[in-house]
Amino acid sequence: MTASSVTATRRRRFRAAATGRRPAAGPWAIPAVALVAVLLYVPFLWTVVLGFTRFDGLSNPVFVGLRNYSDFLQDPVAPTALRNTLLWVAGALVLPVGLGLLVAALTWDLRHGTLYRLPFLLPYAFSGAGVAVVWGYIFQPQGAANTVLSLLGLPGGHTSLLLYAPGNTIALIVASAWQQVGVNALLFVVGLQSLPREPLEAARLDGAGEVQLFRYVTWPLLRPLAAVVIGLALVASLKTFDIVWVMTQGGPGNSSETLAVTMYKQTFVANLYGYGSAIAVLLTVVTGLATISYLRWQVLSR
Repeated sequence: MTASSVTATRRRRFRAAATGRRPAAGPWAIPAVALVAVLLYVPFLWTVVLGFTRFDGLSNPVFVGLRNYSDFLQDPVAPTALRNTLLWVAGALVLPVGLGLLVAALTWDLRHGTLYRLPFLLPYAFSGAGVAVVWGYIFQPQGAANTVLSLLGLPGGHTSLLLYAPGNTIALIVASAWQQVGVNALLFVVGLQSLPREPLEAARLDGAGEVQLFRYVTWPLLRPLAAVVIGLALVASLKTFDIVWVMTQGGPGNSSETLAVTMYKQTFVANLYGYGSAIAVLLTVVTGLATISYLRWQVLSR
C-alpha cells in the first residue's frame, strides 16, 4: 500500500468520524448470530417440537399434542420433583448466598482477608461431579457425617443422611453450598470494596455500630450487586443436576429428584425423548418466569 492510499484512507475515516457516520456493524455480526442460532435456538426449537410428539430416538416422531404435558401433571413423581426444586431454590438463597455474604462482610476490610477467604474459594475449582464424590463419602452410612453427629449426640448419627426425604435433599444442598459459598463471597467482596467510603465514615462518626452500619448503609449500597448474585443462584438452583445425579441419581426411589433429574431420566434412561423434551420446556418456562418475576420485583422495590 502506497503512502498516498494510506493518507486517503485516514482522511475517509476522519470524515466519517467527523460526520458521525460509522461503518455498518451488521455484516460483522452475522457469524456470531449464526453461531448462537445454530448452537442455542435451533436445538431449543427442536426440543419444543419434540415435546408435542412420542419419540423413542429410533422410530419417527408421532404427534400427540399436549399429552406429554398432561401426563407429567398426572405423574406421581412431578410433585416430588417440584417440591425438591423449590427446596433447592430456598436452600441456594439461604446457604450459598447467605454464608457468602457473611464471609465477605467479616473479611473484606481485614488485613490478609484474602487468606481467610481462600479456604472457601478453593472448592469452586472442583467440578460438580467431584464435589458429589467427596460428599458422597462424607454422607455414606457410618461416614464422616454420621461419626460427627454421633460424637456430638445429635440426631442422625445412626441414620444414612441420603436415604430419607427431605433430609437427603438438604444434605445435597449442603454439599452444593460448600462449593458455592466462596465465589459468592468473592463477588460480595468486590462489591464491598467498590463502595464509596464517605457514607461509611460519616455513619461511623455518628456513632453507628457495625450491625447498624451494615443494615442501614452498607446493605442498601450493596443491593444492586446482591440482586445479581441472588439471580445467578436462583437460576443455578432451578437447573441443579450433576450433584444430585452423582450422589443419589434422584433416589432412593424418586425422593431426591429435581425437575432437571426427572428430565434426564425420562429422556436418556427411559428413552422417552418426547416426554423428556416436554419436561425440559416446562423447566425452561419455570426458570424464565422465576427470573423475570425476581428481576421485576427488584426493579419495583427500588
